[in-house]
Amino acid sequence: MRIGIAFDLKSDFAPTAGGPEDRLEEYDSEETVAAIAQALAALGHQPVRLGGGRRFVEAVLRAAPELVFNIAEGHGTRSREAHVPAVCEMLGIPVTHSDPLTLALSLDKAMAKRVAAAQGVPTPRYSVVEDEAALDAIDLRFPVVAKPLAEGSSMGVRLHSRAATPEALRALVRPLLQGYAQPVLVEEFCAGPEFTVGVLGTGRDARPIGVMEIVPRRTDPEHFLYSLEVKRNYAEEVEYHVPPRRPEAVVRGVAEVALAAHRALGCRDVCRVDVRMDAHGVPMFLELNPLPGINPVTGDIVILATRSGLPYQDLIGAIVREALARHGRAAP
Repeated sequence: MRIGIAFDLKSDFAPTAGGPEDRLEEYDSEETVAAIAQALAALGHQPVRLGGGRRFVEAVLRAAPELVFNIAEGHGTRSREAHVPAVCEMLGIPVTHSDPLTLALSLDKAMAKRVAAAQGVPTPRYSVVEDEAALDAIDLRFPVVAKPLAEGSSMGVRLHSRAATPEALRALVRPLLQGYAQPVLVEEFCAGPEFTVGVLGTGRDARPIGVMEIVPRRTDPEHFLYSLEVKRNYAEEVEYHVPPRRPEAVVRGVAEVALAAHRALGCRDVCRVDVRMDAHGVPMFLELNPLPGINPVTGDIVILATRSGLPYQDLIGAIVREALARHGRAAP
């Protein structure tokens, strides 16, 4: 099968002066695209690199593939992750991962929480701050965490992004509003252990790949944030426990919350869900990534899948099979 890979590389974007230094954090590396292509080829497919943005549109208009394997993050708006699947829907090209609605909804953290909470998925109390004046009306229990409303890959989340007082929160929010040019999500901090869950499938057929606990090496777990600095230096900063060294009932509860969030937001084929326990031991939905990073070495879902007995090539193959099954086609 001829499978086109839709992607955006960090190198596709020219450096600009000013702005946050992590502004390209979500975009992929050549290593990731090469690994996907190699896995598809090993599975008997013909991988074709399509790129993203205008290049993607021009490429599929010239010669549409039989399936698009989508990891493109898009650019420019809070709906940017929906760009590629929207083009595929318009042109009638099958595509992996979630549809435009889910991708746009999930990137906006508050929207995702509203929909998930409406389906009974527990999530920390939160507020959306559009300017500094809105901080005066916040009714949340401190400590809280502040992060850009519509970014991924821990963009804007630093080691110091936890605020214990209104004054500290104001000092966090001001540079976020200025640097990321978007509202800020402020949510009550969960002091319990942190987990990430990989999910395969769609709707009732969705199931967890595995659950991974993220355990800090250098920080008190009650103050730990899975921040940008930690992710960039994960080998020194954290340990990944797959499965978590927790009672079976605890792990099952985490997986159930993740699966409920996946279904509530209409995710397809694959996603990764971040869950953290509150101070009372209740697993809480934090956010969800329907385009999880699949770098063969550093991707969280790759690490947890591999340690759960699903090697990289098999993970890529499973995503393809899930997408083809949705379109009524069997993988060759």
